[in-house]
Amino acid sequence: MIALRCRVEELSGWRRRAGVFALGALATLALPPFHAVPLLAVSFTALAWFVFGPGGVRAAFAAGWWFGAGFFAAGLYWLANALLVDWARFGWMVPFAIGGLAAGLGLFPAAACALARVGAGRGAGAIARVLWFALAFVALEWLRGMVLTGFPWNLIGTVWTFSDAMIQPAAWTGVHGLSLATVVLAALPAALGWRESRDRRAGIVVAGVILGGLAVWFGAGAARLGALGPEAAGKVAGVRLRLVQPAIPQNLKWSSSARSGHVVKQVEMSRAPGAASSPPPTHVIWAETAVPFYLERDAALRDFIATAVPEGGALITGAPRASAPGANPFRVWNSLHALRPDGAIAATYDKAHLVPFGEYVPLRAWLPGWITKIAYGEVDFSPGPGPVALPIPGGPPASPLICYEAIFEGRVVPKRGPRPGWLLNLTNDAWYGISPGPYQHFAAARLRAVEEGLPLVRVANNGISAIVDSVGRVRAALALGREGVVDGPLPVALAPTLFSHFGTWSTPFALATLALALALARFGRRNKATPNRTI
Repeated sequence: MIALRCRVEELSGWRRRAGVFALGALATLALPPFHAVPLLAVSFTALAWFVFGPGGVRAAFAAGWWFGAGFFAAGLYWLANALLVDWARFGWMVPFAIGGLAAGLGLFPAAACALARVGAGRGAGAIARVLWFALAFVALEWLRGMVLTGFPWNLIGTVWTFSDAMIQPAAWTGVHGLSLATVVLAALPAALGWRESRDRRAGIVVAGVILGGLAVWFGAGAARLGALGPEAAGKVAGVRLRLVQPAIPQNLKWSSSARSGHVVKQVEMSRAPGAASSPPPTHVIWAETAVPFYLERDAALRDFIATAVPEGGALITGAPRASAPGANPFRVWNSLHALRPDGAIAATYDKAHLVPFGEYVPLRAWLPGWITKIAYGEVDFSPGPGPVALPIPGGPPASPLICYEAIFEGRVVPKRGPRPGWLLNLTNDAWYGISPGPYQHFAAARLRAVEEGLPLVRVANNGISAIVDSVGRVRAALALGREGVVDGPLPVALAPTLFSHFGTWSTPFALATLALALALARFGRRNKATPNRTI
């Protein structure tokens, strides 16, 4: 390992930049849907050697930026599919959008690597370097979810969503706790490269710590699943859901000649008979903007859709909503409506966390007029008030989450008032085609269920639609790209988790505490190494 570290540190110029970029791209193979998690050990071990190698803080910053650029370019390339839906208008933006996004987001791992170099200081031990590296990396991951409305996509902790047991600690620490443990274990082999002598026992110790850490992690998760088994497997009495996934191509979704047909198709799918041995659904759920009309203005349309509303239940659908005719200014919202069997709208939620340039143009007053949002329509969407416990006829109140609102740790339920009984995520991932994007989106949403101890019901136009219980297990699902319906009961909510009590703001507090402990330990070692002097 010492010789390998030396070879890594000797890289310079374009070879160094290309190598670190490749390490970032390699790390994305650990993300959904691939889950090649062992590759993180290669990426983070080598990155740590670059960070603490020759060149100081400036070189560490550069290494982090190139790593981040590779990670985000390879991990988010599928965003280009959204621009190619209307390629005549937005196709030219693909290289600028993907390149610009990777360059901008790359500043977060760049800052993390520089911070790790500063925090560890000179003469830090091998384990201290690994810990500083992991703390800084996760601290900047958390900050990425906050700055400029936030973009916490592809957090390192999501690599474990292939295992129900491995994601259970998120109930105590949130996804950033998973990220911290992952980066520590993945970067730990770097310590072998910093040793002055080749000691086989050190390699055995490091391997033992990694395997032991993973075993304890898995064991804790499995123990939680076992302890909560009967409780987490419960079902809400009298509530049976039908998730409708029509798989409408995005380039046809807003076609003036096809829009009405889309609604008719979903009504027919909603009314189709289920399995003979299963009770009929009490609640039917459609995806984001499944109704491409202003539903609140069209009583005839509501009456038609009401033919698919189960008696005593509700039909929940996404639809745009607009201010009253003649209002100045004219405003539109990306909304969710719950319809009663008589066609009346029982409850409405307006999306609060909008997608920059997708649903609105930031700083529009200072940007050229030809820059428009990608979503249908010329008017920017307006944000709603934020998380609510939305009353649902015939069922427990839900916390609605439209599209990527589900990726924001600690911001998916209202902070005050009654606790919702489930998370309801409507989305339209057809923008991204058959790509890793929808898998990454679903993985992030599943973690919210574990963190909050609430079941998640997710309905997507083109997949992945699923019913997820309160510990993150998928109980029923429709695969990406498949047209169909899936019926199933609503899982019960658990008692509030430790994380739900403290929320995402516990992350910087915990990281700061660990950093302070490392700093004090370093200070103590320095004092111990300095002999007392008398005058």
